[in-house]
Amino acid sequence: MLRRWLLALMARISLIMSACCCFLLLFYLLGCKPSSHSKHPSLLWPGGATSKEGYLALLQEREDSHRHYISSLTKQIAELKVALEERTQQLQESLEKAKSKGILPQGLESLHNTRTKSDLKEFFRSQLNQAEVSSGVELPNEYALIPFDTFTLQTVYQLETGLTKHPAERPARRDRRDELIATVETALHVLNGPQQQADDTRRKRIYSPSDFIQGLSRTERTRGTVYELMFKGDGPQNFAQLVLFRPFGPLMKVKSDGVNTHSIIINIIVPLSGRVDAFKQFMSNFRDVCIQQDGRVHLTVVYFGRNQIDQVKAVLDQITRETRFRSFTLIQMNEEFSRGRGLDVGARAWRQRRNVLLFFCDVDIHFTPDSLTSCRLNAEAGGFDRSIRGWGLEDVHLYRKYLHSKLMVVRAPSRGLFHLWHEKSCADELPPDKYKMCMQTKAMSEASHGQLGALFFKQEIELHLNSHKQSKEI
Repeated sequence: MLRRWLLALMARISLIMSACCCFLLLFYLLGCKPSSHSKHPSLLWPGGATSKEGYLALLQEREDSHRHYISSLTKQIAELKVALEERTQQLQESLEKAKSKGILPQGLESLHNTRTKSDLKEFFRSQLNQAEVSSGVELPNEYALIPFDTFTLQTVYQLETGLTKHPAERPARRDRRDELIATVETALHVLNGPQQQADDTRRKRIYSPSDFIQGLSRTERTRGTVYELMFKGDGPQNFAQLVLFRPFGPLMKVKSDGVNTHSIIINIIVPLSGRVDAFKQFMSNFRDVCIQQDGRVHLTVVYFGRNQIDQVKAVLDQITRETRFRSFTLIQMNEEFSRGRGLDVGARAWRQRRNVLLFFCDVDIHFTPDSLTSCRLNAEAGGFDRSIRGWGLEDVHLYRKYLHSKLMVVRAPSRGLFHLWHEKSCADELPPDKYKMCMQTKAMSEASHGQLGALFFKQEIELHLNSHKQSKEI
């Protein structure tokens, strides 16, 4: 009996939905059917001239008529949606009762387990209620505040500037541009939609992208993105403001794989010219991390020139005597220093049959065992530009090659990798672009922004301190 009742209920719901579709089609045909020419009022004056006012009146009449039909259809569609949701809820309740009694008819299990549209709406509504949209939340300090980005149709203004260091820029990523454009289009659809028209029957304005003034956007990582958009209104002092929210869904499993790094050997390649003291410091760290803890590394040193080569050999021989470590290669090059060339020669010097992971390293780098593990877990094949001479740019070229490939580039801070400070000198023979980059790096490595400012304004600061000290003595 229960199975027959459920099947009958499903048949009734199907008939109701079919009837709803027929009614919607009928209303659409009635609303869109053009009027016959005989019913149009005459737009000619007795003298035969066409009346502009008559045309405007006819257009206004047709606009009002279409608006009326649209409003009526919108209302009926909303009523049908409510009725359909009620019937769906009744069916779900019936299925729940049948499931609890263990008499759910075969073939209806998928209906019982399917997440309804109302459940999805409820989840998105909970995301909106928990996000900082309509009201703020109490924060422990100013550092916990999530800043907004301001945007127009062409430019994004941001506090977190990233690599460019520009507070205002056109978004470089296409998906970011598409996101903002789609947000403005959605806002225009809302402003020009039938519901907005019904709420304000006096408004005749049709909004366009040129009416958009600016917007604010902010993303909460666990909730979603909120957008506040401002448009021109009917007058110079009137504006239209919309708040939109893009909720995030729950976490979804993508993959779960095991990674075995036991057999992965890392070949650490270090181009070097002079700087023996820095090399001694590097080898001290290498002994502690690579020899005594990791043990699955090979060291390749590519040395340019003959000056101080004997001291470099002495450092390696001392390490061998103290630790019995012999997995290293020293290559001497009688040519001008080129980091790209040194890395290429060091990579090609590998003679063993097994594959090896290349770690292109600088002599001023201090690393930990965790950084070696990170290298083994995040690595793919790529090429290197060995035509660059002197300092810099070879890593930038490699980075751009990866960006232009199908590989996913993970740019993230490494907690176990540090670049030790050392005095930097920029050679006069460098070309202008590399000299400029060298000077920028030198400025960043000399001191922080605040410390550089203190050095630049040192005289003013001392005058202020002296005057303050004298005022206290008086």
